[in-house]
Amino acid sequence: KLALEFPSEDIFLMTASPVIKAITNFKQVSKTLEEFDVEEQPSSLLEKRYPNIKVIQSGVKQLKSDEHKIFTEDGKEYMYEKLCLCAGAKPKLIFEGSPYVLGIRDTDSAQAFQKKLAQAERIVVVGNGGIALELVYEIQGCEVIWAIKDKAIGNTFFDAGAAEFLIPKLTAEKRETPIECKRTKYTMEGSDEKERPAAASDKVGSALGPDWHEGLQLKGTKEFSHKVHIEILCEVKKIHLQQEFIQLQRTSLTFPKDEKNVEADEVLWPVYVELTNGKIYGCDFIVSATGVVPNIEPFLDGNNFVLGEDGGLKVDKHMQTSLPDIYAAGDICTASWEPSPVWHQMRLWTQARQMGWYAAKCMAADALGESIDLDFSFELFAHVTKFFNYKVVVLGKYNAQGLGLDHELMLRCTKGQEYVKVVMQNGRMMGAVLIGETDLEETFENLILNQMDLSAYGEDLLNPDIDIEDYFD
Repeated sequence: KLALEFPSEDIFLMTASPVIKAITNFKQVSKTLEEFDVEEQPSSLLEKRYPNIKVIQSGVKQLKSDEHKIFTEDGKEYMYEKLCLCAGAKPKLIFEGSPYVLGIRDTDSAQAFQKKLAQAERIVVVGNGGIALELVYEIQGCEVIWAIKDKAIGNTFFDAGAAEFLIPKLTAEKRETPIECKRTKYTMEGSDEKERPAAASDKVGSALGPDWHEGLQLKGTKEFSHKVHIEILCEVKKIHLQQEFIQLQRTSLTFPKDEKNVEADEVLWPVYVELTNGKIYGCDFIVSATGVVPNIEPFLDGNNFVLGEDGGLKVDKHMQTSLPDIYAAGDICTASWEPSPVWHQMRLWTQARQMGWYAAKCMAADALGESIDLDFSFELFAHVTKFFNYKVVVLGKYNAQGLGLDHELMLRCTKGQEYVKVVMQNGRMMGAVLIGETDLEETFENLILNQMDLSAYGEDLLNPDIDIEDYFD
């Protein structure tokens, strides 16, 4: 975007990775919903396309904001007129520094995970967001103990009702063939695999697109397919190595038969997980899929950034940080303008793309002394993804975020086919979750955006015999 706006200016892209994430096959599904593929490409492709872009492959060592200078790991320094920090976030590991704990957030960690899984008979997955959900669904031939701190699975994306709708898919022995996936593809680099240096685990890789597991053979050693046991309302209290566990003289549990877990485990495992509900399970390794923290460390030293409550760099509605000429976009930043009543920040691919594009527009407008309005993509929270082979669309305050008790829910569910939930407040639609091929996303998007009073329709709003699109075209 910047290269197009300022064809005669030099634009430096600094990245610690030899590849860059490019967005391809972009499709505007509706006013606010978009689908795209995320591909890894060599940075030379970007330089070929835009002659004024120079990619500098090196990590940032220090930022001196008062001097408008950046120092890179390879000992060089660069002056900037305007700077945008898009360093993303890093996995929030439950325990730092344990060889038995794998954080999954990027392409490199997904590969490390696949290598370990080939030898694994049982793993413990901790976390309840999108990555944990996808992971648990995709793993075959390996026992999975899934520890979640909520009552229901997938809490970041939906409620207990949606979780109940999805659970039969999780425990089904027979895997159906995946529906053709028409959204963000995550592609592995096949041919160039050998030349790529493996990122050390503390390095920040590029974040996974929503289909990161496609093309990875997620298969453990055992022959059966799905074996998932969910431990709800608990967190990891401690991790014990085998020797420590033997000294503890406590009992660990086998994989539950028929959900009843009383049997002591005779097998010795490399590592043991003690949960806050008192249960202990042995496993080959632990996957920490417990979300991310903004990757602000490299930029803090000597710079007085104002941070948001979630640890991101606070940005105003022009994506500007508290320091002059420094902008931030994506997972590293915290949106601190007064948001639209039906938008909230969530560290997702879709928002990272929108913020990056809008930050470039703001940088251009500021450089040219022009005024600019907040981008339309911040009017309504909208995200499309896929869980357990179902298309999932979430709109607005889909989990009644911030609405307190002053709201009501309407549901429509056809087992194994679709799940529709809308969040209503004072007769107006504030959010929705659509699972399956409902074809309601555009209609609901419009109803949330225009805040029309729907009281008159009552329960008929979700009546499958009434074609709601005809009403509101």
